[in-house]
Amino acid sequence: MSEAFDPARWRPAPFLPEKDGRDGALIFVVAVLCFLACLTAMGVLAADRAAAGWTGQLTGEATVIVRPKGGETPDAAAARAAEALAETTGVAEARALEPAKAYDLIRPWLGDVSDLEDLPVPRLVAVTLDRRHPANAKQLNAALQSQNIDATVDDHSVWIKDIQRAGGVVRWLGTLVFLLIAAAAAAVVAFATRAGLAARKDVVEVLHLAGAEDGFVARLFQFRFARVAGLAGLIGAGAALALGVGLRIAGGPDGLTPALPLAWSDLAAVIPCPLLAALVAAIAAQVTAMGLIRDMP
Repeated sequence: MSEAFDPARWRPAPFLPEKDGRDGALIFVVAVLCFLACLTAMGVLAADRAAAGWTGQLTGEATVIVRPKGGETPDAAAARAAEALAETTGVAEARALEPAKAYDLIRPWLGDVSDLEDLPVPRLVAVTLDRRHPANAKQLNAALQSQNIDATVDDHSVWIKDIQRAGGVVRWLGTLVFLLIAAAAAAVVAFATRAGLAARKDVVEVLHLAGAEDGFVARLFQFRFARVAGLAGLIGAGAALALGVGLRIAGGPDGLTPALPLAWSDLAAVIPCPLLAALVAAIAAQVTAMGLIRDMP
């Protein structure tokens, strides 16, 4: 009895094999790069949130340093300043801080000093501004001067500018690191494409003789490395997601540090990673393959 016809036996072998011994190393390298890119994205989002939170908090508050005049006691001067500021348009609340709180504010800059109560520490008035129509430093100074109060208004504008500047630096650095990681991934794929073409140079020449266009051959490499990079991106994104979940659970609502308050929504930054990895690999493989094929005799 004759053997049954098996179409699979007569199916032509693919130009590029489904698996290559070098795929494991390529997947590992791209997965590590994707892991680092995801961590960078989550770190930038957390840092940007921290900067926005600090800016919003400082924008809605002001601190007034009150110095007593004549025979007036520091506490009485602070009380008068708080009363004058509370009646100012654009101020939601003004309260004089207790001396102990003022001591706590300056203690970090004084080192091991035990007799803080003996120091001439000025009284502080904490001002909470109206969120919709906040008063500015000029209005607060005018209210104090109208009551003949010697005081200095700190509207935190210097701190706000510093925080905004630091947030901008973090965003630019994060973008630069992300672009460098993408460039490194593209370079790795380009190297793998070059090696793959060199190993199958004779097959490419046969395809040319059969009438295959350069774009057809290049697309074979493009699809292959896009698939490999997409898998590596999925692995790297999964590892970054697992680490982010661990950090979020261990750190609680405020994260491990107030400078990086990681939120659950920040973990969504890993979602586009596999797609971006596949896209970068596809472009790198296409450009590299086209350039090498055109240079072949």
